[in-house]
Amino acid sequence: MKDTHKHQGLRNQLVKVIAEKGISDQHVLKAISVVPRHLFMDSGFVDFAYQDKAFPIAAEQTISQPYTVAFQTEILQIQPNYKILEIGTGSGYQTAVLIEMGAKVYTIERQLELFKKTKLFLPKLNYKPKKIVFGDGYLGLPEEAPFDGIIVTAGAPFVPKPLLSQLKIGGRLVIPVGEEVQTMNLFIRTSEKDFEKQELGKFRFVPMLKKRN
Repeated sequence: MKDTHKHQGLRNQLVKVIAEKGISDQHVLKAISVVPRHLFMDSGFVDFAYQDKAFPIAAEQTISQPYTVAFQTEILQIQPNYKILEIGTGSGYQTAVLIEMGAKVYTIERQLELFKKTKLFLPKLNYKPKKIVFGDGYLGLPEEAPFDGIIVTAGAPFVPKPLLSQLKIGGRLVIPVGEEVQTMNLFIRTSEKDFEKQELGKFRFVPMLKKRN
């Protein structure tokens, strides 16, 4: 499948939609305008790729709504070469957006089917994470810590302490917390032991599962 002028036009329209919803970071909007979301989706949903909606992918997971991807990315306040840990690789769409922003991305997926598929797929589009790991996102990636930012792309029932401990001072953890509906939480590490917490609205995510499948 190709990326055409038509797809670019649809992406430009999508960027307008999410900008109208409040996304203002030009680097985030630029990344959304570049990453070919239709290539990350199952063929039956390709025609809907540039609607601002979540859609099913393999292993009972979803590709997140573009607004949600943009919202979480904007909160991270990414600078070029920032070291970012992503919990929940999924389709790889969020991963690609982070790489497009200039981040060095380490990403964890605990669904084997998705892990295998996305690990092969991302490099074909020239998106090369520093590391794609099959593992338990609740544990983070201590051997690569500390991180400038950590993004969790599934609803967590609680905030895993290992993720907080793997942030640099000044680093940011963006995590949706809750069961049915999640509250987007932002934690900023202000010192070795202290964190500032902000709650940033309600979202719906698939659950963050502990075990590797």
